[in-house]
Amino acid sequence: MAADLGQIPDVDIDSDGVFKYVLIRVHLAEPSGDPARECKEIVRGYKWAEYHADIYDKVSGELQRNGYDCECLGGGRISHQSQDRKIHVYGYSMGTDPQAAPVEPFSPHRVPSVVRMGYGRAQHSVSTEKIKAKYPDYEVTWADDGY
Repeated sequence: MAADLGQIPDVDIDSDGVFKYVLIRVHLAEPSGDPARECKEIVRGYKWAEYHADIYDKVSGELQRNGYDCECLGGGRISHQSQDRKIHVYGYSMGTDPQAAPVEPFSPHRVPSVVRMGYGRAQHSVSTEKIKAKYPDYEVTWADDGY
């Protein structure tokens, strides 16, 4: 059976709290011949993720196992206040973990520390429109400021 982008939810985020999110473009692994049906953007955000890459790694692995290709378009944070029916999208995905050990000068004998990938700022206007469609009775806002 051919992969169908319509089966992939546009938004999957945690129900409450402040957490990291990524905006992902999903592609059909095999082109359908109809460019309008060959890709879509999805929003994924979870409290369990220490890094944006944790979300992307998990989601991209699941998508690839189901016959899709994908790319991360950027990240940020989401503040989801379900009781107040408010969602705010902001910030960006940093290039390195600020808690990581300082980078030492290159040495061919040194094993490099693990450095998590940063994706930059997602296009929050796109993410917000997707979230508004899933949560039509919420106040959904975005800003480029903040981390």
